Amino acid sequence: MEIILLGIYAFFAWLVFFKFKWLPWNFTTQVITVTLPIVGLMVLFLLLNIAAPATNDVRAMNYVIPIVPRITGQVTEVPIQPNRPIKKGDVLFKIDPVPFEAAVKAAEATLRGLEDQLKNATAKKAALTPRIDLAKKRVEQFSALATTGAGRRADLEQAQSDLGNLESEYLAADATEAQAKAQIIKSEADLRSAKYDLEGCVHLAPANGRVANLALQPGVRATQFATMPVMSFIQEDDPWLLAFYRQNELRFVKSGEEAEIFMKVYPGRIIKCKVDSILWATAQGQLPISGNLPNTQPMVAPEQRIAVRLLTDGKDKDVFLATGARGQGAIYTEEHQMIQLVRRVIVRIQAKLDWFVIKHLSALFGGH
Repeated sequence: MEIILLGIYAFFAWLVFFKFKWLPWNFTTQVITVTLPIVGLMVLFLLLNIAAPATNDVRAMNYVIPIVPRITGQVTEVPIQPNRPIKKGDVLFKIDPVPFEAAVKAAEATLRGLEDQLKNATAKKAALTPRIDLAKKRVEQFSALATTGAGRRADLEQAQSDLGNLESEYLAADATEAQAKAQIIKSEADLRSAKYDLEGCVHLAPANGRVANLALQPGVRATQFATMPVMSFIQEDDPWLLAFYRQNELRFVKSGEEAEIFMKVYPGRIIKCKVDSILWATAQGQLPISGNLPNTQPMVAPEQRIAVRLLTDGKDKDVFLATGARGQGAIYTEEHQMIQLVRRVIVRIQAKLDWFVIKHLSALFGGH
């Protein structure tokens, strides 16, 4: 772009000094003619770097989800293919369900037994209640007769003994009922856990995406340890498009402003974007939580850049960007918009250069 601008300037200088000779070509005009484009270009690009900041580091990133089964078992089926689109809810792999089905059946049998025990205890309490009421009335009757001398003392004692036995049976049934209720609660929890494990025999895709490197095969024993994932799932639902800038380039950048990028996977194509947000944080600014005093030594590491998240926009909203795709781009702020045309031209010229693949000639002959 600088060469084009200098060429245009040289053409007009030729017209003024040599073609039409409107001005004399002397030492003074020579110095001015040479100095003017240098100063002009310097001012132009200094303003462009803050009004339409450009970066040569734009990256397409995605979440990578380590797939870890929630149960341990033998893999019986892996119906997916590596590096093929997978929709949310598709089956990734299956684990042998036999031991988990047996656990569910055992938990269901235990629960049924406890429910029968609870029913028997409740029924026994219901049957004892009228008998206890009748025994209490008999005790009252025999007690009244014994007081007046019309009844035998032995009958009263027998009635009191019968009432005590019935009340003991009722308390035992009540204790059995309470114990059965408590055991049913635990058994229901065990059954839910067993069913949850059985559902884990079929592992589904958590989102739309793909598995890049699939090594899992039927016969492998998958484990539920978080440090031993069976595959890595690349999520493509919520891609991150990040542009990295020096910290003093973003003074005028705001959310919603227009941006343009070009990626090497799409040579010559300009992808329209808008600024989503600026990630105002770097690792250098993280203060570790510890009992040590802050380290006040000068920073020797290079300055860390600020990441700007971009969102594809317009007709490019649904463009596919491979994870790890790299490119360049620029953001167009509301400042000095008159000169931003220069940046747009530069971006388009650089995008066209991606058509050229430059390698060492030895690559043509299998060299390294």
